[in-house]
Amino acid sequence: MSVKAPIIVIKKKARHGGHHGGAWKVAYADFVTAMMALFIVLWLLNSSKQVQEAVGGYFKDPTGTSKRVGSDMVGAGENFVINKDNMAKLKEQLQKAIREVPNFDKLKNHIDMTVTNEGLRIELMESAKGTFYDIGSPNLNSDGRDIVVVLAQELGKLPNKLAIEGHTDAKAYSQGRNYSNWELSSDRANAARRLMQLNGIGENQVTQVRGFADQRLRKLDAPLDPSNRRISLIVQYLVKPEPDDASVGEAAAAVAANNATSAKPPDEKPSDQQKPAALPAVTPTSLPH
Repeated sequence: MSVKAPIIVIKKKARHGGHHGGAWKVAYADFVTAMMALFIVLWLLNSSKQVQEAVGGYFKDPTGTSKRVGSDMVGAGENFVINKDNMAKLKEQLQKAIREVPNFDKLKNHIDMTVTNEGLRIELMESAKGTFYDIGSPNLNSDGRDIVVVLAQELGKLPNKLAIEGHTDAKAYSQGRNYSNWELSSDRANAARRLMQLNGIGENQVTQVRGFADQRLRKLDAPLDPSNRRISLIVQYLVKPEPDDASVGEAAAAVAANNATSAKPPDEKPSDQQKPAALPAVTPTSLPH
């Protein structure tokens, strides 16, 4: 009698494949980086022009020494307010900015910055051969344009108002009777204003353009000295607005009313007619047990 061999069934358990490496991590990191870049671009598109220029200036010049943007000026104009406490700091920043101007070594002795009661006074003084303007002309030369443009780019970041003055020496203007030192000083100040407003100064930032001819000499003992021929840029302090007459009157009326109320004598003892009515008598039988 033959015996059948037992049937042996071998079951193999299917195993899941291992992880597919770390490629997914790289793809996820790329996705997160792209999303971050997208949000930064969207933020920049909704930011002010000063912020966009500052960010762009940082990537062009991370050290912050660029003469146009990305400099160390403290924040944008709305965050950097010049007052009597930090006007000296503005002077240092402007001096640092104009050092980047071509031919600065030739011009530095003709630039003077002084903190005064009116604000920061920046004076660009002429030489006998002309430094910033063509001789006898209201037109800025190349060196004058370079200096004025840099100053405009820095001062345009501030909310402070500016005044521009033109001055001449005591020598009479010889080219024609219808044009004198009065016209020359005014025209030079206006030429500086136009160039500054094309390079960063706001339309409403300049409040005054003055032409003084030879009435405010820099050197009184030398009225013909070339340094008397100059333009002056005054960065004015911010002035807090004073309350108008209406608000002052309302405040005074409120104080007077308050004083009158506090000075009112206490009410007199109420008369019999003003006394409250007596409560009805309660008998013991009406009380609850």
